[in-house]
Amino acid sequence: MGAEDVVVADDGLVYTGTEDGSVFRLRPDGSRVDVVGHTGGRPLGLELLPDGRLLVADARQGLLAMETATGAVERLVDTVNGRRMVFCNNAAVARNGDIWFSDSSALYGIERWKDDFVQDTHTGRLACRRADGTVEQQLDGLAFANGVALAADESYVAVAETAARTVVRLWLTGDRAGQRDLLCSDLPGYPDNIARGSDGLIWVTIASPRDPVVEMLHHAPMPLRKVVTRIPERLQPKPKRTVRAMAFDDAGTLVHDVSGDASGYHMVTGVREHDGRLWLGSLHEPAVAVIAV
Repeated sequence: MGAEDVVVADDGLVYTGTEDGSVFRLRPDGSRVDVVGHTGGRPLGLELLPDGRLLVADARQGLLAMETATGAVERLVDTVNGRRMVFCNNAAVARNGDIWFSDSSALYGIERWKDDFVQDTHTGRLACRRADGTVEQQLDGLAFANGVALAADESYVAVAETAARTVVRLWLTGDRAGQRDLLCSDLPGYPDNIARGSDGLIWVTIASPRDPVVEMLHHAPMPLRKVVTRIPERLQPKPKRTVRAMAFDDAGTLVHDVSGDASGYHMVTGVREHDGRLWLGSLHEPAVAVIAV
Protein backbone atom coordinates (compact mmCIF):
# COMPACT_ATOMS: atom_id res chain seq x y z
CA MET A 1 0.00 0.00 0.00
CA GLY A 2 0.94 3.62 -0.37
CA ALA A 3 2.86 4.15 -3.64
CA GLU A 4 3.75 7.63 -2.34
CA ASP A 5 5.97 9.04 -5.10
CA VAL A 6 6.92 8.27 -8.69
CA VAL A 7 9.89 8.93 -10.95
CA VAL A 8 10.22 8.15 -14.65
CA ALA A 9 13.60 7.08 -16.02
CA ASP A 10 14.92 8.00 -19.47
CA ASP A 11 13.96 4.54 -20.74
CA GLY A 12 10.35 5.14 -19.66
CA LEU A 13 10.39 2.76 -16.70
CA VAL A 14 8.53 4.04 -13.63
CA TYR A 15 9.73 3.62 -10.03
CA THR A 16 7.73 3.88 -6.82
CA GLY A 17 8.03 2.88 -3.16
CA THR A 18 5.49 1.48 -0.68
CA GLU A 19 4.91 1.44 3.06
CA ASP A 20 6.53 -1.97 3.59
CA GLY A 21 9.88 -0.56 2.46
CA SER A 22 9.75 -1.99 -1.08
CA VAL A 23 10.85 -0.12 -4.20
CA PHE A 24 9.19 -1.25 -7.44
CA ARG A 25 9.94 -0.81 -11.14
CA LEU A 26 6.95 -0.71 -13.51
CA ARG A 27 6.73 -0.91 -17.26
CA PRO A 28 4.73 2.10 -18.49
CA ASP A 29 2.09 -0.13 -20.11
CA GLY A 30 1.52 -1.95 -16.81
CA SER A 31 2.61 -5.30 -18.25
CA ARG A 32 5.24 -5.98 -15.61
CA VAL A 33 6.09 -4.95 -12.06
CA ASP A 34 9.40 -5.93 -10.44
CA VAL A 35 10.76 -5.46 -6.94
CA VAL A 36 14.00 -3.49 -7.12
CA GLY A 37 14.88 -3.72 -3.43
CA HIS A 38 13.95 -2.87 0.14
CA THR A 39 15.06 0.09 2.23
CA GLY A 40 14.18 -1.27 5.66
CA GLY A 41 12.14 1.87 6.25
CA ARG A 42 9.44 3.86 4.46
CA PRO A 43 10.47 5.15 1.01
CA LEU A 44 8.89 8.48 0.05
CA GLY A 45 10.49 10.80 -2.53
CA LEU A 46 12.37 9.20 -5.44
CA GLU A 47 14.88 10.69 -7.87
CA LEU A 48 17.54 9.49 -10.32
CA LEU A 49 21.21 10.01 -9.53
CA PRO A 50 23.86 10.83 -12.15
CA ASP A 51 25.57 7.47 -11.50
CA GLY A 52 22.40 5.55 -12.43
CA ARG A 53 21.30 4.69 -8.92
CA LEU A 54 17.92 5.55 -7.49
CA LEU A 55 17.83 8.20 -4.79
CA VAL A 56 15.33 7.38 -2.04
CA ALA A 57 14.19 9.82 0.62
CA ASP A 58 13.22 7.33 3.32
CA ALA A 59 11.14 8.70 6.19
CA ARG A 60 12.88 6.46 8.71
CA GLN A 61 16.31 5.72 7.23
CA GLY A 62 17.27 9.07 5.74
CA LEU A 63 18.65 9.75 2.28
CA LEU A 64 19.58 6.52 0.48
CA ALA A 65 21.04 5.45 -2.87
CA MET A 66 19.79 2.14 -4.31
CA GLU A 67 21.32 0.09 -7.12
CA THR A 68 18.52 -0.63 -9.58
CA ALA A 69 20.12 -3.91 -10.71
CA THR A 70 20.85 -5.44 -7.29
CA GLY A 71 18.82 -3.46 -4.76
CA ALA A 72 21.98 -2.70 -2.76
CA VAL A 73 21.47 0.36 -0.54
CA GLU A 74 23.95 3.01 0.60
CA ARG A 75 22.97 5.52 3.27
CA LEU A 76 24.02 8.99 2.15
CA VAL A 77 22.62 11.21 4.92
CA ASP A 78 20.83 10.62 8.20
CA THR A 79 22.06 13.62 10.19
CA VAL A 80 22.00 17.34 9.45
CA ASN A 81 23.78 19.90 11.63
CA GLY A 82 24.37 17.23 14.24
CA ARG A 83 20.66 16.43 14.49
CA ARG A 84 19.34 13.14 13.18
CA MET A 85 16.57 13.48 10.64
CA VAL A 86 13.13 12.54 11.97
CA PHE A 87 11.16 12.64 8.73
CA CYS A 88 13.20 12.66 5.51
CA ASN A 89 10.64 13.32 2.82
CA ASN A 90 11.64 14.42 -0.70
CA ALA A 91 14.62 15.44 -2.81
CA ALA A 92 15.89 16.94 -6.06
CA VAL A 93 19.23 16.29 -7.76
CA ALA A 94 21.29 18.99 -9.46
CA ARG A 95 23.34 18.34 -12.56
CA ASN A 96 26.57 18.66 -10.56
CA GLY A 97 25.45 15.94 -8.13
CA ASP A 98 24.24 18.19 -5.29
CA ILE A 99 21.17 16.73 -3.59
CA TRP A 100 18.56 19.04 -2.10
CA PHE A 101 16.25 17.34 0.39
CA SER A 102 13.59 18.02 3.01
CA ASP A 103 13.15 16.91 6.63
CA SER A 104 9.49 17.51 7.42
CA SER A 105 9.58 17.75 11.20
CA ALA A 106 12.01 17.85 14.11
CA LEU A 107 9.35 16.42 16.42
CA TYR A 108 7.24 13.79 14.67
CA GLY A 109 8.02 10.94 12.30
CA ILE A 110 5.82 9.66 9.51
CA GLU A 111 3.64 7.62 11.87
CA ARG A 112 2.54 10.90 13.48
CA TRP A 113 2.53 13.18 10.46
CA LYS A 114 -0.93 14.47 11.38
CA ASP A 115 0.41 15.66 14.73
CA ASP A 116 2.93 17.92 13.05
CA PHE A 117 0.47 19.02 10.39
CA VAL A 118 -2.29 19.99 12.85
CA GLN A 119 0.05 21.45 15.46
CA ASP A 120 1.84 23.42 12.71
CA THR A 121 5.17 23.15 14.51
CA HIS A 122 7.24 24.96 11.85
CA THR A 123 10.20 22.66 12.52
CA GLY A 124 10.76 21.47 8.94
CA ARG A 125 14.00 22.17 7.11
CA LEU A 126 15.65 22.09 3.70
CA ALA A 127 19.23 20.84 3.38
CA CYS A 128 21.76 20.09 0.69
CA ARG A 129 24.25 17.24 0.35
CA ARG A 130 27.01 18.59 -1.85
CA ALA A 131 28.62 16.40 -4.47
CA ASP A 132 31.69 16.11 -2.21
CA GLY A 133 29.53 14.61 0.57
CA THR A 134 29.31 17.62 2.87
CA VAL A 135 25.83 18.41 4.22
CA GLU A 136 24.50 21.91 4.84
CA GLN A 137 21.19 23.08 6.28
CA GLN A 138 19.79 25.84 4.09
CA LEU A 139 16.35 26.70 5.48
CA ASP A 140 14.59 25.91 8.74
CA GLY A 141 11.34 26.90 10.44
CA LEU A 142 9.31 25.47 7.54
CA ALA A 143 5.66 24.49 7.99
CA PHE A 144 5.95 20.76 7.24
CA ALA A 145 8.70 20.80 4.59
CA ASN A 146 7.71 18.42 1.83
CA GLY A 147 8.33 18.22 -1.95
CA VAL A 148 11.55 19.59 -3.44
CA ALA A 149 12.30 20.64 -7.04
CA LEU A 150 14.97 22.57 -8.93
CA ALA A 151 14.32 25.09 -11.68
CA ALA A 152 15.25 23.93 -15.19
CA ASP A 153 18.25 26.30 -15.14
CA GLU A 154 18.89 25.49 -11.46
CA SER A 155 18.64 29.16 -10.54
CA TYR A 156 16.46 28.24 -7.56
CA VAL A 157 15.32 25.32 -5.47
CA ALA A 158 11.69 25.09 -4.37
CA VAL A 159 10.27 23.33 -1.32
CA ALA A 160 6.60 22.82 -0.50
CA GLU A 161 5.29 23.91 2.89
CA THR A 162 2.30 21.64 3.29
CA ALA A 163 0.77 23.28 6.36
CA ALA A 164 1.20 26.81 4.96
CA ARG A 165 -0.17 25.93 1.49
CA THR A 166 2.85 27.56 -0.15
CA VAL A 167 5.91 26.65 -2.20
CA VAL A 168 9.01 28.44 -0.92
CA ARG A 169 11.79 29.33 -3.35
CA LEU A 170 15.46 29.72 -2.39
CA TRP A 171 17.49 31.48 -5.07
CA LEU A 172 20.83 29.84 -5.87
CA THR A 173 22.29 32.07 -8.58
CA GLY A 174 22.18 35.67 -9.78
CA ASP A 175 21.55 38.87 -7.86
CA ARG A 176 19.03 37.17 -5.56
CA ALA A 177 21.27 34.23 -4.58
CA GLY A 178 20.65 33.33 -0.94
CA GLN A 179 17.29 35.08 -0.82
CA ARG A 180 13.96 33.35 -0.37
CA ASP A 181 10.50 34.17 -1.64
CA LEU A 182 7.38 32.27 -2.67
CA LEU A 183 6.91 30.55 -6.00
CA CYS A 184 3.21 30.27 -5.18
CA SER A 185 1.00 30.81 -2.14
CA ASP A 186 -2.59 30.45 -0.97
CA LEU A 187 -2.90 27.16 -2.79
CA PRO A 188 -6.41 25.64 -2.84
CA GLY A 189 -5.20 22.69 -0.81
CA TYR A 190 -2.20 21.13 0.89
CA PRO A 191 0.83 20.53 -1.37
CA ASP A 192 2.80 17.33 -0.97
CA ASN A 193 5.52 16.28 -3.41
CA ILE A 194 6.58 18.60 -6.19
CA ALA A 195 8.74 17.91 -9.24
CA ARG A 196 10.04 19.61 -12.35
CA GLY A 197 8.48 18.05 -15.42
CA SER A 198 9.95 17.37 -18.83
CA ASP A 199 8.05 20.54 -19.80
CA GLY A 200 10.25 22.60 -17.45
CA LEU A 201 7.33 23.47 -15.18
CA ILE A 202 7.19 22.88 -11.42
CA TRP A 203 4.35 20.42 -10.80
CA VAL A 204 2.69 20.51 -7.38
CA THR A 205 0.40 17.85 -5.96
CA ILE A 206 -2.65 18.91 -3.96
CA ALA A 207 -3.08 16.01 -1.53
CA SER A 208 -6.27 17.38 0.00
CA PRO A 209 -8.40 20.52 -0.45
CA ARG A 210 -8.17 23.34 2.08
CA ASP A 211 -9.92 22.35 5.32
CA PRO A 212 -11.55 25.19 7.32
CA VAL A 213 -11.18 23.23 10.56
CA VAL A 214 -7.46 22.73 10.02
CA GLU A 215 -7.01 26.38 9.07
CA MET A 216 -8.79 27.41 12.27
CA LEU A 217 -6.60 25.11 14.35
CA HIS A 218 -3.44 26.59 12.85
CA HIS A 219 -4.43 29.88 14.46
CA ALA A 220 -5.48 28.35 17.78
CA PRO A 221 -3.26 28.19 20.89
CA MET A 222 -0.75 25.34 20.83
CA PRO A 223 -2.34 23.52 23.82
CA LEU A 224 -5.60 23.22 21.85
CA ARG A 225 -3.77 21.95 18.76
CA LYS A 226 -2.09 19.27 20.87
CA VAL A 227 -5.40 18.23 22.41
CA VAL A 228 -6.91 17.74 18.96
CA THR A 229 -4.14 15.35 17.94
CA ARG A 230 -4.84 13.22 21.02
CA ILE A 231 -8.53 12.61 20.35
CA PRO A 232 -9.55 9.32 18.68
CA GLU A 233 -8.49 9.01 15.04
CA ARG A 234 -12.08 8.81 13.79
CA LEU A 235 -12.79 12.28 15.24
CA GLN A 236 -9.70 14.02 13.89
CA PRO A 237 -9.71 16.10 10.68
CA LYS A 238 -9.21 13.86 7.64
CA PRO A 239 -7.90 14.49 4.13
CA LYS A 240 -10.73 14.99 1.64
CA ARG A 241 -10.81 12.87 -1.51
CA THR A 242 -9.29 14.60 -4.50
CA VAL A 243 -7.02 14.02 -7.48
CA ARG A 244 -5.32 17.26 -8.38
CA ALA A 245 -1.98 18.61 -9.58
CA MET A 246 -1.00 22.14 -10.58
CA ALA A 247 1.92 23.37 -12.69
CA PHE A 248 3.69 26.72 -12.34
CA ASP A 249 6.29 28.46 -14.47
CA ASP A 250 9.31 30.30 -13.05
CA ALA A 251 7.25 33.48 -12.63
CA GLY A 252 4.81 31.62 -10.39
CA THR A 253 2.10 31.72 -13.05
CA LEU A 254 -0.36 28.84 -13.02
CA VAL A 255 -0.04 27.01 -16.35
CA HIS A 256 -1.99 23.79 -15.70
CA ASP A 257 -4.60 22.73 -13.15
CA VAL A 258 -5.36 19.05 -13.68
CA SER A 259 -8.08 17.17 -11.80
CA GLY A 260 -9.30 13.60 -12.02
CA ASP A 261 -12.00 11.30 -10.71
CA ALA A 262 -11.33 10.69 -7.00
CA SER A 263 -13.87 7.89 -6.56
CA GLY A 264 -11.33 5.14 -7.18
CA TYR A 265 -8.01 6.88 -6.51
CA HIS A 266 -7.26 9.77 -4.17
CA MET A 267 -4.78 11.66 -2.00
CA VAL A 268 -2.22 12.30 -4.72
CA THR A 269 1.15 12.83 -3.07
CA GLY A 270 3.52 12.22 -5.97
CA VAL A 271 3.62 13.71 -9.46
CA ARG A 272 5.90 13.42 -12.47
CA GLU A 273 5.15 14.97 -15.85
CA HIS A 274 6.86 13.00 -18.61
CA ASP A 275 6.25 13.64 -22.30
CA GLY A 276 2.72 14.96 -21.83
CA ARG A 277 1.57 12.40 -19.29
CA LEU A 278 1.21 12.85 -15.54
CA TRP A 279 2.31 9.92 -13.40
CA LEU A 280 0.78 10.09 -9.93
CA GLY A 281 1.52 8.44 -6.60
CA SER A 282 -0.58 8.28 -3.44
CA LEU A 283 0.19 7.84 0.24
CA HIS A 284 -2.89 5.62 0.57
CA GLU A 285 -3.44 3.88 -2.76
CA PRO A 286 -1.71 0.58 -3.70
CA ALA A 287 -0.98 1.74 -7.25
CA VAL A 288 0.29 4.58 -9.42
CA ALA A 289 -2.03 6.40 -11.81
CA VAL A 290 -1.51 8.22 -15.10
CA ILE A 291 -3.40 11.13 -16.67
CA ALA A 292 -2.86 12.92 -19.97
CA VAL A 293 -2.05 16.62 -19.53
